[in-house]
Amino acid sequence: MKSLYGRDLITTQDWSIDELTETIELAKKFKDMRKAGKPLPKILERKNFFSVFYASSTRTRAAFEVGMELLGGHNLYIDVSTTRIKAGEAVKDVAKMYDGYGDGIGVRILDNVIDFKYGEGLRVVKEFAEVARVPVIDMGCCTYHPTQAIGDIMTLGNKLGRLPKKKYTVTWAYSSRLRGVCSVQSEVLIATRFGMDVTLAHPPEFELDPKIMAAAKKNAEESGGSLEVSHDFEEALRGANAVFPRSWVTSGLLKTGLSGYGMEEEVKIHNKHRDWRLEKRHVDDLMGKPAVVTHVLPVFRGEEASDDVLDGPESVIYEQAEDNLYAKMAVLSLTMAKEINL
Repeated sequence: MKSLYGRDLITTQDWSIDELTETIELAKKFKDMRKAGKPLPKILERKNFFSVFYASSTRTRAAFEVGMELLGGHNLYIDVSTTRIKAGEAVKDVAKMYDGYGDGIGVRILDNVIDFKYGEGLRVVKEFAEVARVPVIDMGCCTYHPTQAIGDIMTLGNKLGRLPKKKYTVTWAYSSRLRGVCSVQSEVLIATRFGMDVTLAHPPEFELDPKIMAAAKKNAEESGGSLEVSHDFEEALRGANAVFPRSWVTSGLLKTGLSGYGMEEEVKIHNKHRDWRLEKRHVDDLMGKPAVVTHVLPVFRGEEASDDVLDGPESVIYEQAEDNLYAKMAVLSLTMAKEINL
């Protein structure tokens, strides 16, 4: 799809449903070719992608690095702590330099590196995009994680078939550790684009960004899906074809940042809702058929969900992680290659 060449991907909302569908179809082709042992085309030969990591990563870094290698390109991992940004170098100067060196830039900045202050990570990603002429990919910020969402919806389609009107419950789940909302918000946004009946479940203290919720509601209206909010964990699971149990911090903390909010208060609120944990009985007795259990990882075992759920037959967490590789390969190809011949 030539319309994506040179385009940024900061949120899936920036791309049309046709463009997202084309991306998923290309990701599936890459997956099929690799599974069949066929050589992948060197679509990104002599292309350089700068992966700028303010925040740590297990899967995102690995997927971008492997994806570039498989397609004949080169990924340059940039740990921001080894650059002069921490010493006060302007973001726009760094962005302009990498723009001149490479063919694409990815930026990951979220959670503790921005003190959990909502909006700070997105601001930096947008600053890279404003300066750079090459495509800029959001690899996870305070607000969005678009390549992950594309891979996740690919997995859901593989497992559930046609997605319209399938019920997808995205639910807060208890954790003793703190995480932001980018994965959750991106999931709600893309699932409503694809016509799913999305139920967002969380205790009252964990509201998402009102602008994100308004966009998701509009998505649902346009796609024929639906969006509901529930504060009842078990009721939200009833009849669900897919569930994503994931912790995130309170909306109060996101407004002020962790240092301005207080860890004791946050832990106290989390501990009030320890019963928000996905267990086998929920999957067996409440969810619909078919039913799949998803998670973007890392998952906090024994807190967000029990081991027998995460390792059970309904779990697709490892396939989901693998599909994210192919989704990232598709995004890299479509934004950085003028021609794609398979």
